[in-house]
Amino acid sequence: MMLFGINLASMLLIGFPFMVILLASLILYLVVYMPEMAPKLILIMVQQVITGISPPTLVCVPMFILSASIVTSGESAKKLIRMLLTCVGHLPGGLPITTNASCTLFGAVSGSTQATVAAIGGTMRPMLLNAGYPSSFTLGLIINSSDIAFLIPPSIGFIVYGVATSTSIGMLFLAGILPGLLILLLFSIYCYVYSKAKKIPLLPKASWNERYAALKDGMPVMGFPFIVVGGIYTGYFTPTEAAAVSVLYALILETLVYRSLTFNKTVDAFLQTGIITGVVFILVGAGQAFSWLIGFLQIPQQFLPPLFGPDPSMLWVIMIVVCVYFVACMFVDPIVAIFILSPIFQPYVVGAGVDPILLGTLVTLQAAIGSATPPFGCDIFTAQLIFRRPYLEVIGHALPFLLILILVTVLLVVFPQIALFLPHLMMN
Repeated sequence: MMLFGINLASMLLIGFPFMVILLASLILYLVVYMPEMAPKLILIMVQQVITGISPPTLVCVPMFILSASIVTSGESAKKLIRMLLTCVGHLPGGLPITTNASCTLFGAVSGSTQATVAAIGGTMRPMLLNAGYPSSFTLGLIINSSDIAFLIPPSIGFIVYGVATSTSIGMLFLAGILPGLLILLLFSIYCYVYSKAKKIPLLPKASWNERYAALKDGMPVMGFPFIVVGGIYTGYFTPTEAAAVSVLYALILETLVYRSLTFNKTVDAFLQTGIITGVVFILVGAGQAFSWLIGFLQIPQQFLPPLFGPDPSMLWVIMIVVCVYFVACMFVDPIVAIFILSPIFQPYVVGAGVDPILLGTLVTLQAAIGSATPPFGCDIFTAQLIFRRPYLEVIGHALPFLLILILVTVLLVVFPQIALFLPHLMMN
């Protein structure tokens, strides 16, 4: 295992894509430590990779990605930002609050933290800098506000968790709404206080005519959450059907309403969808193969019984699972962490009577936190690539947002109805 860890860390530092690191490290381990069985086990791992990407529910992932690619290529993000800016831009912290709200609402389109960083950050960062906000604050704000997109449906994190644990994706979508809005509220309060303390100048107040025009332009974007959440909640759509309808709505919105989608942009959106989907599915397949291998080697049986004890309480199980995901997602891609760890913890979760919807919300929140947390959060490197800023500057203002996200985690553990209220309401 030491060779496996050294190889994984070395390739990570050199800069190999994580999917290459994971699969190469697995193969190296088998060749070195199990040479006689390696050919047969590698064949089984290939089968596991295929098994990992076979569930029909995963069909909705590329469609949600395509929907996000279409609206990112068009005018939806700009219309959304302008609508929110005319409403709250004149308040203390108006620009960062607009950033928070834009990331939340755009999460209802993309379900991806990285897409949200690109779409919202590219527009809001120059405005924040011109208003007098420090560069490090703007970067910390953008990458952490994008975490909300991982909780607001259609979250790719929820889809992957639902597939890995056979949990209702529709219920998980509903469970993420109130925690996502709670993060939005707490982030906005912090931005208000920070802006007042730094004495950032206020923006001019928009007139009612400007607000009406911006609202008229931006309201069509709000159709996405109605399609996904409303369709699933009322029973009109399954998550897969909602994904297909969201693609159709994105095409209509950008082609007929905003008239911004050209043939070349459409082709680029499909190509980008293919690339991102390929990466996601390889990560899912690699996570399935890794999960099978550590189960075959009986590694969980060696470490977990002493950790949980003979009769663990529900709170103790939740605390251990949350802490492990929190640490794991700092170092590996959240999708891989969900696929590898979820089957390992499943027997203890079921035995302790933990609500799978609550646990899925907590796990997905940790995945969101990890995507923006040093040392290897994927959103950190996305921000570096997009904004061309050094690593230390990107993470320089991460701590206040991280503490808020940890607070939300604690609140969900203490008050689980924050996550369970809407799913229970639907079931009743």
